Amino acid sequence: MIAKTVKKVRIGAEVDFLLEAQIGEIVQKALEEDIGSGDVTTASVIPSNAKARGRFLAKGKGIIAGWDVVKRVFAKIDPDVGIDIFVNDGREARSGEFLGNVIGMARALHTGERVALNFLQRMSGIATMTKKFVDAVGDTRARILDTRKTMPGLRVLDKRAVVIGGGHNHRNGLFDMVLIKKNHVAMIGSIREAVRLVRRQHAHRFSVEIEVKTIEEFREALSVDADRILLDNMKLDEMREAAATNGGRIPLEASGNVTLENVAEIASTGVDFISVGQLTHSVPALDISFVIDSHEE
Repeated sequence: MIAKTVKKVRIGAEVDFLLEAQIGEIVQKALEEDIGSGDVTTASVIPSNAKARGRFLAKGKGIIAGWDVVKRVFAKIDPDVGIDIFVNDGREARSGEFLGNVIGMARALHTGERVALNFLQRMSGIATMTKKFVDAVGDTRARILDTRKTMPGLRVLDKRAVVIGGGHNHRNGLFDMVLIKKNHVAMIGSIREAVRLVRRQHAHRFSVEIEVKTIEEFREALSVDADRILLDNMKLDEMREAAATNGGRIPLEASGNVTLENVAEIASTGVDFISVGQLTHSVPALDISFVIDSHEE
């Protein structure tokens, strides 16, 4: 089981712990998918001894994320390829700005171009969207969280991009945190019983969060042994009431239909976290191009 190979982390832990091998496997699969038995066009057209320079060019404004993955892409094709970065991860790029150079054998640059761009564009798009939400909540206490609404197979990269954009990570999967939702409660009968069963089996090995939709459910969740309460699709006045009733006892998270237009209002209610599916489930990629020209040392 995958869950046995991933070490446990606290709620909200950033993804710096993620195994390098896991990212390497993602890059390897992406290259295998694209190259297959070989890049027939490049092998036919580009001389084997030709050298080239590839330049990453921002065609839109945004936060850059993903250089470590770009390096892995070209290193797997040709370890002698060199990369010079002009706009580091977490920095904002202007439209028309060169982000970095890749210098090496021309065939390696042509073959790795699309996979490298796919990663850099998606991760930069996520970082850019995250930064917008982080800026929108301003100086409030609320922190922006991601969700599990990530691209299948790319979760570690999606979550890394969220952190680069200034956000924080929620649970990484079903294995490292307990989140009791309405469907769990419906099967058991009550929030209290669900928490009791978790604590009986796991004690305090896992953090426990409870999803509630009404003030009545919130009050029940407040009375049990939980580490966080998720206010799901609550109205603003209900969230304010919950925050006032809570009095800072348990961290509160808001979730459901969060947008750039309403996130500041949600933050003003006094919640500690706001989880945003939009960061990863439908984010537009940052427009970046890769221009290759001949290069002689």
